[in-house]
Amino acid sequence: MTSLSPQNRTGAAARMATTPMLRLAVALAVLALALLAAAPLGWRLGGWSYGVSFVLMRWAGVGALAGAAAAAVALCTWRRLGGWRRAAAIVALLGSGIIFYMPWHYTLLAGASIHDITTDTDNPPAFVAVLPLREAAHAASAVYAGPRLAALQKKAYPDIAPLFLAMPRATAFADALAVATSMPRWTIVASDSAQGRIEATARTYWMGFADDVVIRVTDHGAGSRVDMRSLSRVGRGDFGTNAARIRAYFAALRAKAG
Repeated sequence: MTSLSPQNRTGAAARMATTPMLRLAVALAVLALALLAAAPLGWRLGGWSYGVSFVLMRWAGVGALAGAAAAAVALCTWRRLGGWRRAAAIVALLGSGIIFYMPWHYTLLAGASIHDITTDTDNPPAFVAVLPLREAAHAASAVYAGPRLAALQKKAYPDIAPLFLAMPRATAFADALAVATSMPRWTIVASDSAQGRIEATARTYWMGFADDVVIRVTDHGAGSRVDMRSLSRVGRGDFGTNAARIRAYFAALRAKAG
């Protein structure tokens, strides 16, 4: 009967001690991934409210963080881990970190409870064509909240401002409509060149929330002024989505206008 050397016995003991921690790390990473995938899927399919989805995302973050910690503990003995165990621990650590990023990112963006952003807080562009859609979806009121909301926006997003273009209103409106049509996940609801108004519905990438957009093009001296308003249909906060949407649209319009 062949006996193991002291060194081999130590290595075998280390592998046996590490295996449960490695299994825990992998299980937690898989659980966190399942929760993260279920969050938007359940909401999009009508299985539960968006509040439940955000709870699932928070638990996904907790599970991913715990999985990363378990994988790190397993890797502390990496010199004694076999090849496949070492690879599994590294994959669990990296996977947990990637999964953790999504809820952590949403937490960072939570900020103030603002869901209505506009470039003109004194006279925000009015919604018209999307109002029946909002009513059918039992959305939040589209009435602008006034000075209180304006003060919150100016503090959170001081860069959100009108866009001035050195071109006639008709040309600016044509460019504005072309850019709006090209924006990803936007659906044009109505456009009125006489009134200089464009309305659209935009969906967020991850959760698929429907937000409403109105763009207003007016004369400004020899050129034009473009104002925009982006309003969520659900929730009291938007994780910075509406402000980011205005920035992205204005950047694209600037590029087209040269």
